[in-house]
Amino acid sequence: MTGALTGALGIIMVFSIPLVAIVTSHYQKVAKIKHNMIKDEIELERLKHENYLLETEKMKLELTKLQSPLDKTNIL
Repeated sequence: MTGALTGALGIIMVFSIPLVAIVTSHYQKVAKIKHNMIKDEIELERLKHENYLLETEKMKLELTKLQSPLDKTNIL
């Protein structure tokens, strides 16, 4: 009985090593994917912020342009 138990234990140990390697590899791949996703999200937020700043500057210039003719008419 103990010989069969020892044999079964040996077989389980031999097959568990590749399974652990497969699971570890999977978790590493998932972590890399999440890392790349977070990097992309950060880049997207940076671009959104840059776009916001450019649009704000454009609106300021348009507002200044619109106010200039109004200032000239108020002087008369």
